[in-house]
Amino acid sequence: MADSGATVWKNPLRDERDKRAPRIAGPCSMVIFGVTGDLSRKKLMPAIYDLANRGLLPPGFALVGFARRDWDDEDFGRVVHDSVRTHARTEFREEVWERLAEGIRFVQGTFDDEPAFEELAATLSKLDEERGTGGNHAFYLSIPPSAFPVVLEQLSRSQLAQPAPGRWRRVVIEKPFGHDLTSAKQLNEVVNRVFPEESVFRIDHYLGKETVQNILALRFANQLFEPIWNAHYVDHVQITMAEDIGLGGRAGYYDGIGAARDVIQNHLLQLLAFTAMEEPLNFTPDALQNEKIKVLSATKLIEPLDETTARGQYATGWQGGEQVVGLLEESGFAKDSTTETYAAISLEVDTRRWAGVPFYLRTGKRLGRRVTELAVVFKRAPHLPFDATMTGELGQNALVIRVQPDEGITLRFGSKVPGSSMEVRDVNMDFSYGESFTVASPEAYERLILDVLLGEPSLFPVNAEVELSWRILDPAIEQWAADGKPEPYESGTWGPESAQEMLRRTGREWRRP
Repeated sequence: MADSGATVWKNPLRDERDKRAPRIAGPCSMVIFGVTGDLSRKKLMPAIYDLANRGLLPPGFALVGFARRDWDDEDFGRVVHDSVRTHARTEFREEVWERLAEGIRFVQGTFDDEPAFEELAATLSKLDEERGTGGNHAFYLSIPPSAFPVVLEQLSRSQLAQPAPGRWRRVVIEKPFGHDLTSAKQLNEVVNRVFPEESVFRIDHYLGKETVQNILALRFANQLFEPIWNAHYVDHVQITMAEDIGLGGRAGYYDGIGAARDVIQNHLLQLLAFTAMEEPLNFTPDALQNEKIKVLSATKLIEPLDETTARGQYATGWQGGEQVVGLLEESGFAKDSTTETYAAISLEVDTRRWAGVPFYLRTGKRLGRRVTELAVVFKRAPHLPFDATMTGELGQNALVIRVQPDEGITLRFGSKVPGSSMEVRDVNMDFSYGESFTVASPEAYERLILDVLLGEPSLFPVNAEVELSWRILDPAIEQWAADGKPEPYESGTWGPESAQEMLRRTGREWRRP
């Protein structure tokens, strides 16, 4: 396996085995295709600057943009500068920017332009000499999946994908990873013809969030939770990703994809895997991926699908004190569009730990508020020495992990109300990242880009995870296609009535975050 190029800064006051020492990327560059898009301007370029500002990039790091714009290196440098100034998380420091700017290059061309890729190869070779990037280069495909084959073919033809001995070349792919199981397999084959699987990094930015990684710490670093993290004590699990925004201006990307493909297949099924997986032997990439693959292999939709799944499409309503239009009135969407903006599914994990525990996943646009959370809802106590009036306001215990916003954890349990009578009602115990830690959490793309440069694939789904996720979701998508148009729901509410009924059939209710 190729050298990762990682350098570990060593503090003489710390033990050599101290894992808190920061890992600094070794000599390398990153090439961004689709560098003029929103993702690059708002996330990727600022994240690269933030890494440089934190001292986690090598002194000779280089950033190369590839696009059809008639720019030179200085033009591209100004674009990066403006993006960093506007969107970077850390403070702007002139000395950091000047050092980063020395390694900024731009190559003009289209994806089918062979001379442009020859120019790219020459640019990277020159950077190896001038900046000491050492033949180590990562290619970030921030482009539509339909453009992957031609770009990958060009990288192969120009020998940019083939590293010299002891060096590395890596490719970074943004979702969607296909639109069903068949297309995902085809996409994986296309990618793996050019890059071996260990050199492929599929970005799921949710896996870079601190609160998602904290699921592992919460479960496996504490004796408190693991004994009750099973079907004996857990009634059900709800995983929610709700947004309060609509889709104005995003028809080109979203129409025909929908909420299930956009969010459930990747973000929410990965959250399920972290929640339901068994304890790994260690936190090496192989150990983590193996446990996630086991969980996804055991996961399937609960039937009948017309009762255990739901989908909807937002209609006109009120949100944030103003009236908003429905999807069919949004620019770019056809009046007869059947694209869902809300999707909910019921899953079971067929393992000894989780037998009989339903996992409910939902996502939607124009819902009551923006929130992503994971709620583990526990069974009621088998015997309560209270009459009904004493516990009339008592619900079920729940552990809620807030992924965004207000990152943290809430534990809901019953407590006696002060007074002369015995009355029990729900109270919350809160942990907040903002209050407990003085260090601000890095953006997800900071963590993931650094992991790419370090060759650390723990937080990146592999082929098997992608294909298993589609295997799980495909039957629901096929069922919805046969059903026809999604059910409308009023903007600002919590989704269609069929989603509420989906849980009521089992005697449960969706949480109102």
